[in-house]
This record gives sequence, C-alpha cells and structure tokens, in this order.
Amino acid sequence: MKTITLLLTVILQTQGFTMSDLSEEIKQSRESTYTVNPLILSRWSPRSMSGETMTDGELLPLFEAARWAPSSYNSQPWKILYAKKGTPEWDLFYSLLVEFNQQWCKNASALVLIVSRDTFEHNNKPAPTHSYDTGAAWMALALEGNSRGYVVHGMSGFDYDRARQTLEIPDGYTIEAMAAIGKRAPKEKLPKEMQESETPSSRKPLSEIAVPGKFK
Repeated sequence: MKTITLLLTVILQTQGFTMSDLSEEIKQSRESTYTVNPLILSRWSPRSMSGETMTDGELLPLFEAARWAPSSYNSQPWKILYAKKGTPEWDLFYSLLVEFNQQWCKNASALVLIVSRDTFEHNNKPAPTHSYDTGAAWMALALEGNSRGYVVHGMSGFDYDRARQTLEIPDGYTIEAMAAIGKRAPKEKLPKEMQESETPSSRKPLSEIAVPGKFK
C-alpha cells in the first residue's frame, strides 16, 4: 500500500500535482483506477450551504467557465437562467423545486436553470448534440465552482412544465436541469436525514463504462 501511495505521489508530481491537492475527505471516499487531475476527482455535490449571498464577482466566473465549453459548430446552444438570493427572481426559481430540494436549497446563494436550443442558429436545422454540448458547459461550470470551494449541485427535482411556463422558455428549447450554488457549510446545517449522505460518492468500475468495440 505504501508503494502504491508513493508511486501515485510521484506520478502526480510529474504532472504538476501533489497528493495534497486532494482533501482528506476525497482520499477517504474515492480511489481512481488511473491518475487524473485532482480537480476531476475532488468534484462532488454537497448539499450543505451557508446561506450567504454571493457577489457577481464570485458567481459570474462560473458562468464564464461554461461560456468556453466546446460545442458542435461552436453553436453554444446553452442558456443559463439564474436567480441570486435576495433578488426578486429568487422566489420564482425556488418555487419550482420539489419539497425535498427546497429543504436544503433555501441556503443556496443562487439557483440556476439550464436550457439548450434544439436547432442550430445558423440554419435552424436540428442540432443532434445540443444536450451533449450543454452538458460540457455544465461540467465546466461545476469544475470552476469546485476549484473555488463552492457547492455546485445539479438536480432534476423540480417542475419542468411549470419552469417552462413561469420562466417563459419558448418552444425549441429543452429544459435540461437546475443547479444550486453556494458557499459550503458543515453537514450539521442540513436536516438530520440528509447528513449521512453528505459525503463524496464512488463510481462504477471503469470496465463497465469504457468498452472496446461493440456494446457489451
């Protein structure tokens, strides 16, 4: 075990990283099959947030990261609608959430709804990868937030139909997901039934998701 740890340390250092780039929380919960950038391994989705407001200078860089994600024909099909805590839009977004998510999202600094355009702007033809491309933008947003120490938690637990109506999302756009963003707080700030799951999750074995050749 000591040999493996030493080898991993050497590999990380040659790539410009060290074991110290991974928190104890991550080290205890996750182990990658191959060495990856610590930013990838350390990204997870806590729920506990402090309830503090975030300035534009704190929040908008996360959206800037999403702006630079790759997309087919550089079409950038994503659109990010958001509401900061304490603004008139907040209650509108908060009311869309299912009751379970409202319990912890009340302490978020911002709520986000991500949509994607179904067709290309340059010719109005179907864009087969609009959701795929928007997922890349979401990941960029999540990684940027994680690198700054923020909670960035995506979720599908909201009323999709009411979101379209309430936020006046036109036909031709797919509602992808919502997300809560905020400054992290101790898990004790959560309802007791949520505290146990406030830990980084593991993943399926690599062999189950990366398969050479035909689908197996």
